[in-house]
Amino acid sequence: MNKIINRYIFREIALPFIIILFVLTFVLLMGKILQIMDLMVNKGIRVLDIGHLIVLIMPNFMLFTIPIALLVSILIAMCRLSADNEITVLKASGVSLLQLSYPVAVASLMAFACAMVIGYFLVPQSNFASKRLLFELASQNAGIGIKEKVFNADFKGLLLYADTVPADGESMENVIISDSRVLGEQNTILAKKAFLVADPKLMILKLRLEDGSIHTVGKDLKNYRKVDFKSYDINLDLSSTFASFTDESKSSTEMTLSELLERMKKPALADAVVRELAIEVHKKFSIPLSCLFFALLAIPLGITHHRAVKSRGFAVGLIIVAAYYLLRIGGEALVENGRMDPALGVWAPNVLFALLGVFLFYLAHREISVSQTLIAIFQGEKPRG
Repeated sequence: MNKIINRYIFREIALPFIIILFVLTFVLLMGKILQIMDLMVNKGIRVLDIGHLIVLIMPNFMLFTIPIALLVSILIAMCRLSADNEITVLKASGVSLLQLSYPVAVASLMAFACAMVIGYFLVPQSNFASKRLLFELASQNAGIGIKEKVFNADFKGLLLYADTVPADGESMENVIISDSRVLGEQNTILAKKAFLVADPKLMILKLRLEDGSIHTVGKDLKNYRKVDFKSYDINLDLSSTFASFTDESKSSTEMTLSELLERMKKPALADAVVRELAIEVHKKFSIPLSCLFFALLAIPLGITHHRAVKSRGFAVGLIIVAAYYLLRIGGEALVENGRMDPALGVWAPNVLFALLGVFLFYLAHREISVSQTLIAIFQGEKPRG
């Protein structure tokens, strides 16, 4: 009998969980759609590569959507069972709240395991893999936007003009470059030939110029300098093209736990950098564990004695998620400013919601009214149950 009830409640949670997880992940993905479409339409990136990129950025979204989907799905399931008086019937049949919590506990443990694997393994690897993929795409497609007899401004600080671009697109001839990367100094570079050269190890894209000269005019327009060269390399900055996706250095979100701990041990690190690394270390555990705390909180909040509550679960879930992430963002901001310890700033929302969940679950198990309990506490009396 208990197995049938457990399977029934688990199914009530599983279906909304899958739907909500898909919808939330899609909503977050919509924030990147414009940049992705720009890569496909204007930068010449293939649809297959765009699909590969989407797969790589999905773990970042799922790390946050899994706890939210779990919370809302449990609330919806419990509210539905409560609204149809199924909770009342099960309790009248001798099924306790602890027994009703078994399938919820299984669902939350499964969500915790998935979030732990995603946060611990997939997120750092996918972040680094997406960075490498974008570099490869940039290396392959940087030359697509360079047309002959047209000024090209895709590279930050450089204005490039090529008189001739052969059909194979592997080189450029009679190139003129206006280089304004150095503040207050304007360089004009002339070269007979130019090639795009990629360095996969360092993830640097270079423009190699041959047989040319560099012409520099001073700030006061009184000094002029000319340098001839046989070969000259210019590092290209692709941030204007891939600003929403790439970063010049490996960030804390691209590191595994061991890499974060190793980086924190390095001497002469700025305090702000140490705090940022510490936040990421704690988030690798605190975010997956939020699945367990959300489940503990959702069970008593989902069980209610009111009839018209079938849509109540979604609204309550949104309020809880908003409160949780506001506390998390506020805590992380205080940590980044050096006003709070990293462990306290990251774990405070989890601890608060865990204590609240235990308190509400105890009241629900003893069938004690929350309002009566609060009144009794304010009056200094012992709650009745």
